[in-house]
Amino acid sequence: MATEQAVLGEILRPIKGKLRLAVAAQAVSAIAGIVPFIAIAELGRVLLGDEADRSDRAWTITAIAAGALLVRLAFMLAAGALSHFADNELQSHIRRGLVARLARVPLGWFSERNSGTVKKAVQDDVDAMHHMVAHSVLEITSATVVPVVSVVYLFWVDWRMTLVTVAPLVVGLGLYSITMAQMAKHLPDYDRAMGEINGSAVEFVQGVAVVKTFGQTHRAHQKFRDAADDFAAFFLSWVRSTIHSKAVAEMVLSPIAVLLAVVTGGAFLVTGGGLAGVDLLPFALVGVGLTAPVLALFYAGYDLRFAKAAAARVGDVLDAEELPVPREPLTPSGNHVSYQGVSFSYDGEKEALAGIDLDLAPGTVTALVGPSGSGKSTLATLLPRFGDVTGGSITIGGVDIRDLALDDLYRRVAFVFQDVRLTQTSVADNIGMARPDASREDVIAAARAARVHGVIEALPRGYDSVVGEDARFSGGQAQRVSIARAVLADTPIIVLDEAAAYADPQSEAEVQEALSELTRGKIVLMIAHRLSTVVDADRIVVLEDGEIIESGTHAELVAREGRYARMWHAHERSTVWQPRGDAPDPAATAGTGGTGR
Repeated sequence: MATEQAVLGEILRPIKGKLRLAVAAQAVSAIAGIVPFIAIAELGRVLLGDEADRSDRAWTITAIAAGALLVRLAFMLAAGALSHFADNELQSHIRRGLVARLARVPLGWFSERNSGTVKKAVQDDVDAMHHMVAHSVLEITSATVVPVVSVVYLFWVDWRMTLVTVAPLVVGLGLYSITMAQMAKHLPDYDRAMGEINGSAVEFVQGVAVVKTFGQTHRAHQKFRDAADDFAAFFLSWVRSTIHSKAVAEMVLSPIAVLLAVVTGGAFLVTGGGLAGVDLLPFALVGVGLTAPVLALFYAGYDLRFAKAAAARVGDVLDAEELPVPREPLTPSGNHVSYQGVSFSYDGEKEALAGIDLDLAPGTVTALVGPSGSGKSTLATLLPRFGDVTGGSITIGGVDIRDLALDDLYRRVAFVFQDVRLTQTSVADNIGMARPDASREDVIAAARAARVHGVIEALPRGYDSVVGEDARFSGGQAQRVSIARAVLADTPIIVLDEAAAYADPQSEAEVQEALSELTRGKIVLMIAHRLSTVVDADRIVVLEDGEIIESGTHAELVAREGRYARMWHAHERSTVWQPRGDAPDPAATAGTGGTGR
C-alpha cells in the first residue's frame, strides 16, 4: 500500500511545475527579505568603523537594501499568485477526477459508504489541501531559506559568534522534539477520550425524546457530565505532563534567549579582544530573527501532516475499483432476464449467493422473500450492476449484462428504492432525471400516472418548486415522485425494493396504485418485506443463506407446507392480533391482492 507521502506526491503531480515556480519565487522573496537586515548590519559596521571614506559604500548598501525590498515584494506577489493558481488547478483536477471516478464505480460502492464519507473526500479533504498548496508550501520555503541564508552570512562574519547564536536553537529544538514526542504518545488516549464525550453527546441528542419520555433526563445528563469530567481530567493530566518541557523549549527558542546568548558570548569575545564591537551588530539584528522561522517550520509541518492524511483519503476514492465496461458492447434481442449459476461474495471468502438459477419473463412479477441476510437485496441489485457476479452470469435478451453498455443497461433496468433520494433541484428536474430531454408534458403525464400530480400542483411554484426549499414531501409523496421518475424512464425491467413498506395506510394505497401503473406489462423483480404484498405474484422465490430453497406461486408454496408456508402462517397470526380497544389493524383487514397489506 502506498504511503501517505507517495499518495500526496501523486495527487500533486499535475501542478508540480507551477508549485516549483512558486517555491523558487518564494525562495528569492525570502532571500530578498533578509537582505535589508543584513544591509542595516553592514551599514552599521561601515558607519561605526574606522574607514576614512565611507559615504559611497554606505549609499551602495542603502540602495541594495531598497532594491531588495522591491524584489521581495515582486517575487512574494508572484509566489502567492502561482501557488493560488496551482491550488485552483489542483482543486479542479481532483474534483473532476473524483466525479469521474464516482461515475464509474459500481452502484454498490455507494451502498457501503454514507454520503458524509463521500462529501468529506470531495469537499473537506480537498479543502484541507488548499492551505498546504496555497500557503504552507510557501511558509515552509521561507522558514527553511531564511535561517540557512542568515546562518551562512553570520558564519561569514564570525564563526564563533555564529555557534553561540545557534546554540539556543539547537537546545530549544531538542526540547521541543521531546515535548512533541510526549504529546504524540498520548494522542490515542486523547482520541479515545474525545470519542467517548462525542458519543455521549450524540447518544443524548438522538435519544432525547425517549430520555425525556421516561424521566431519565438526569441520568442521561450525568452520563455526559461523567464523560466530560473524565476528558477534562485526562486533558489536564496530559497538559501537566508536557507543560514544563514545552515552557522551557519556548523560552529557549524565544528571541530574548537568543539575544541573551549573543550579548553574553559577544561580551566575552569583545572584552577578550577576539571580536570587534561593531561585528556584534549582525548577530543582534539577524541572529535574533532566527527563532520565528524555525517555529513556523514546526507549525507548517502540522499542516503538511494533515494534508497527507487528507490526500490519502482522496486517494482511496480515486483508487476505487471501477465497474468494467465492454470495449465492444453487444445489443440484446429482447429483455428476457436469466440468472445462470450466479454466485456472489462481498469479501471474496463467504458467498452471499450461491448457485442461483432464475428466469424473469416479460409481463411477469417475481417476488423475493426470505429472512434478513438471506440474499434478497443482493440478488436484486446484481441486475442493475450494483456489483458484478463472482460466478455464473446474468443475461438480458441472451447477452451477459457485463457485455452491455451501461447506458443501454440503464435504459432497460430501473430500480425503485425503498429509501427515496431526491436531489435539491426542481420537482420537474427530479422527475425528468430519467429522461433529460423529456418535455414538461411528459413529466406531468408521469406524475399523473404516479398519483402525485395534485400534490405537486399544490406547491408554491408547482413543478418549479425546489426540493428542500419550497417543496417538502412526506415519505409516501416522495416515493411517488420517485415512481414518477421510473414511469418517465419507461424501462422494460423494474426492480422494486418494496416501496410502500414505511407508508401510512392512505399513502400506501396511493403508492400501490402508482406501482401498478409503473409495472403494467413489465418484467418486475420485487424484494418483498411483507408477505401480504406478494400473494398475486406470478412467482415467489424463497431465499435462505444465499440459496433458493423454494419457488412457485403463493397457493403452491402454501400447499407444500415448507418454509414459505411457515412464514405465511406466522404472518397471518401476526395480523390477527390487535391491541384491545384499538381500531382494527389495516394489515389485518386488507384483502389478499398484490396491492393489499
